[in-house]
Amino acid sequence: DYIFYTDWAWTSFVVFSISQSTMLVVGAIYYMLFTGVPGTATYYATIMTIYTWVVKGAWFALGYPYDFVVVPVWIPSAMLLDLAYWATRRNKHAAILIGGVLVGMSLPLFNMINLLLVADPLEMAFKYPRPTLPPYMTPIEPQVGKFYNS
Repeated sequence: DYIFYTDWAWTSFVVFSISQSTMLVVGAIYYMLFTGVPGTATYYATIMTIYTWVVKGAWFALGYPYDFVVVPVWIPSAMLLDLAYWATRRNKHAAILIGGVLVGMSLPLFNMINLLLVADPLEMAFKYPRPTLPPYMTPIEPQVGKFYNS
C-alpha cells in the first residue's frame, strides 16, 4: 500500500536492508564454508535478482504500476563478499567478519540510491487509486451524536 510505504519508508528501508544483507551473507557464507567454492554470493544475488524481476513482471501483469516492486541491488555487495572470501580464504572467521561488514555497509547504500530513483509513492497512490470496496467490506459510519440536537 503506497500510503503505508510513504509513512513507514525509513523503517521499511532499515528492516529490508538488515534482512537482505543477512539473507545474502548467511546463505553464501554457509555454502562457501562447507563447499569451499568462491563466487557463490554473486550466484545467489543473481538468482534473487532474476526472481525479483519475475515477481515484478507478475505484479505488473496484474495491473499494478511498474514501481510497485523494487528490485534490490544485491549483486555489487555479493561481489564484495566473494572478493573478501577470496582475499581471506585461509581464515574463515575473517571471511565472515570482513565480508559481512562489507555487505552490511554497501547493500543499504546501493539500495538507497536505487530507492531515490523510484517514483514517489504518494504520487503513485493518486495515479492508481485503490479499487472500490465491495459492499460487505464497506465501513459503517459510527452513529455517535446522531440525536444530539433533537
